[in-house]
Amino acid sequence: MSTTDETQNGDLSEKSGESTRNVGVQSSVNKQVELQEQAEGGEAEDNISSPTAEDKTADSQVYTATSLMLMTKKESGVKTHPLTLDWAFGINPALPVFSLLDQDRLAVLYGCSHVAVIYDHTSSSQHLLQGHCSPISCLCVSEDKRWLVTADKGQESVLIIWDSYTGIPVRTMFDCHPEGGVTAVALSNDSRYLVTIGAGTLQKVCIWDWTNETKDPECQTDINPEYGFQNHILFNPTDSSQLLSNSGSRVLFYTWDKGIMEYSVPEISNKTFNKTVGRLSQSVFHSGGVQAFSVTMAGNLVLWDILKGSATHQNKAMKATKLIPLQKNGITVLTLCDSLIVTGDVKGHVRFYDENFKLINWYSEFNLEAIASISFSKEIPSSSTEGYQEDSTLKTKPFVNRNFVLSTVNAAVVHVKAQGSVAQTLLNEHAESLDAVACHPKQPLVAMGSHGGLLKVWDYENKRVISSRDFHTDKQIQCITFDPQGFYLAVGFASGTVQILDPCTLDPWIPGEESFHYSQDCITHLTFSHDSSFLATADTGRAVTVFHLCKEGSQHVWKYLGRHRSHYKPIQDLLFGVQLDSTQPRLISLGMDRRLVEYDLQNSKKDELLILSSDRIEQSAVPTCMAWYPPLTTEHFLLTASDLYKMKLFNVTTKMCRKTLLGPTYGTPVKKMLTLPPSKDGDPSSRYMAYITQNKVGVHILPLDGNTFKSSALLCHPMGVSSLACSYDGRYIFTAGGMDKTVFSWEISFPALEAAAALGGKELIPFYTLIEGGRDGELFRMMEDLFYYCQLRNQGIDSMETRQVSTHIPLTEVPFVMRALGFYPTEQELEDMQNEVKFSRYAETGKYVTHIDLEEFIKLYVNHRPAFDTSKEDLFKAFQLLGVLNESGQLVMTREELLELLQCRGEPMTEEELAECLMTLPDLGVEVGRSETRTLHCKDPESLLESKLPLNITVDTFATDILGCSSVSQELPPEEGSSSSSILSKAS
Repeated sequence: MSTTDETQNGDLSEKSGESTRNVGVQSSVNKQVELQEQAEGGEAEDNISSPTAEDKTADSQVYTATSLMLMTKKESGVKTHPLTLDWAFGINPALPVFSLLDQDRLAVLYGCSHVAVIYDHTSSSQHLLQGHCSPISCLCVSEDKRWLVTADKGQESVLIIWDSYTGIPVRTMFDCHPEGGVTAVALSNDSRYLVTIGAGTLQKVCIWDWTNETKDPECQTDINPEYGFQNHILFNPTDSSQLLSNSGSRVLFYTWDKGIMEYSVPEISNKTFNKTVGRLSQSVFHSGGVQAFSVTMAGNLVLWDILKGSATHQNKAMKATKLIPLQKNGITVLTLCDSLIVTGDVKGHVRFYDENFKLINWYSEFNLEAIASISFSKEIPSSSTEGYQEDSTLKTKPFVNRNFVLSTVNAAVVHVKAQGSVAQTLLNEHAESLDAVACHPKQPLVAMGSHGGLLKVWDYENKRVISSRDFHTDKQIQCITFDPQGFYLAVGFASGTVQILDPCTLDPWIPGEESFHYSQDCITHLTFSHDSSFLATADTGRAVTVFHLCKEGSQHVWKYLGRHRSHYKPIQDLLFGVQLDSTQPRLISLGMDRRLVEYDLQNSKKDELLILSSDRIEQSAVPTCMAWYPPLTTEHFLLTASDLYKMKLFNVTTKMCRKTLLGPTYGTPVKKMLTLPPSKDGDPSSRYMAYITQNKVGVHILPLDGNTFKSSALLCHPMGVSSLACSYDGRYIFTAGGMDKTVFSWEISFPALEAAAALGGKELIPFYTLIEGGRDGELFRMMEDLFYYCQLRNQGIDSMETRQVSTHIPLTEVPFVMRALGFYPTEQELEDMQNEVKFSRYAETGKYVTHIDLEEFIKLYVNHRPAFDTSKEDLFKAFQLLGVLNESGQLVMTREELLELLQCRGEPMTEEELAECLMTLPDLGVEVGRSETRTLHCKDPESLLESKLPLNITVDTFATDILGCSSVSQELPPEEGSSSSSILSKAS
């Protein structure tokens, strides 16, 4: 189940539960409104609580929750999903960090890819708020820290309001801004209203009464693009009918009432004060609600005041009245704490000013990078004011400040205790792309490295950092790996450098041997041999480099062995294995050139890495990754995956394709896979595999047979997953998200996976669901008819003898049945099918299989046929590669070019074969007939081809006049058709 499914089930599945939950939310919010209005001498007008509602709230977890429920709640030990998100390593430094608890417990909220994290530093625990399918683009917290809001910018954008006490999503709003998602969000001071800004080209501001179940906003307005992209918004704390937002150049002031929203845009530029204003960063209302402030990257503060003559409740016109140079450094954050104005700047300093902009206090000793956010505790420290700094030697109030949490642009989160100015680092994570992750082979340790040069080793059971190192010379860490013994940690950099470190200290394994630099290209793969005697690397230069562990005197040192550019396209995977007849290591690489290359390590010598064999393993598909298949049979296999959603098993000795299987089909092909170690708790004979696609992580039950119910996957990194690692005991999977600067830890539940697979049925039942119409459909009945017909055909159509009906057909009939079902395999694919059935029992019996029954044929058909039908987009892309543009801008191939491609490229066809194929196409107008036993015959194939094929063939001509399909260009998206010119020009 995806994270979206989980949210929908938790929020929308049971209307009665939702109603109770919303009543609890409304009652809680309205209590705040009522108390506030009573304090002002009024009465609560919109209190929706009623005797019926009050009865319903009795069972509401949200209504009865306390602030400690979330942190003390114990999770059930039974896992109902095959994969459960266990921990989020990392933080999105572009999003603010909020302080939630600061007394008995220290808890903060921050964003991490598509997940919001409530991190309890006191107990070192996380509560993960999952519900988004795109990275979270903005979040906010109510004034009382009770309600949390998260939103994203995805195609199907979602905004979710959470109860911070329970972690329950109390309201989910779909497609608030269909034009591109949400870029900024804020709650009113009483938490009743919510404002959002769209992320589209034409931004829209909407105000929502989220405590009601209405789907439409209370009011909305469009923002003129000339005012810049608005990325910051908030309510007036004293009047929810007023708001402000700002871009880098303009500040907008809004007023709304009775469904109508208006805004004004006061002039602000360098000409306003004849001084450099600087780029606007953030704006706030003054605590009194009359004035407003904006700070700039030039260190200035802009004071906004009401224009004289417009001091009415509605449409208060604002004007920039003063430009105050607060400091020399650029100001990145502006907020209020009680009556104080608080700023954070690019130097990592935090300053406090009074209402007259007099500097009261500052923090400059923390040695931080630029401040990204500041969030204050809702509680004033209960201790006495003794020990707090005073703002003057004269008689006045002492400077009593709240504790606060600040975040920086380099992904650090610091808690500052006002008493004594004590700073405590809560998080110090990766600030740049995080692509590398690897697990220790014998201990609960996981290493992760980023493009910023930061390498960290975590104890993932106790959730603490064991060691870390910041590489200053070679910054961009691209890949890392442990050796099988856990003695070494190899690190590959984008510069081509390779370093071998001590996994405990992260220092060089041998002092003085800092690094190896035998390539100028980015290192993409690292792998050790099973005995830790060899280390191999692959780089973007399509070369493989090998290092050998040698003994010099009393110590072992790593030496360069050789390098070979063995592929002419990028290398997809690199693996060490073990020779079957010895314990010697073997090394193989797999490239986008479809070649599987094995290296001769035993005979290679210094500066000469030899190739033992090079085999082409795919005809049209592009292999994406490979792994050693566990010894589930007497035959040893190498498992590969391709971009056509297929997996293949190759004999490790002969490199023969022994089996083709339908792989996971979750939107994108498998890009990396690994077999999990045997489970110590469960059945040791049960084996499993983990894999990643473009943005999902999954697990699969072995052995592979094409049963889709044996696989489960869910969204892990919406922006793309870079790498995959597995813990030494097979309990956890770790995925690195690359650009989202995050590593996720996933706990595996094998019983849940097995239970999900059992729901799909036994034997052939799962495969019937993969056939159009299922067991009772027309396709299955056609298979049965063709099976009987093949027996008749094999025994002779004209024979008058008694028929021998059986449940098997000869293996030689398989190609004809496949074609009769609409699947036209190539000659290579037919050979793979024949070998798959022919050698299926050879290892056990020593005999070939010559016949196939219906059950085996169904599996063969499901696994070998294309995972998806050829689409019109595929046809259009083919013409983009093979055709040229004519005068009218259409993609065109000449008849001669088409015939040459069919007769000379790939598996060449003769003129007779071409003519036979064309004669079977009804749209060419060829009327022929043939008997059950004879094939089509054409006396003059060349004349037939010239007469029936047009001289110039466009994509529409090929689709409609030759294949008999509908027009291609009419059904393609406009942008795809219009891009053909640029694509072809690049190809040429």
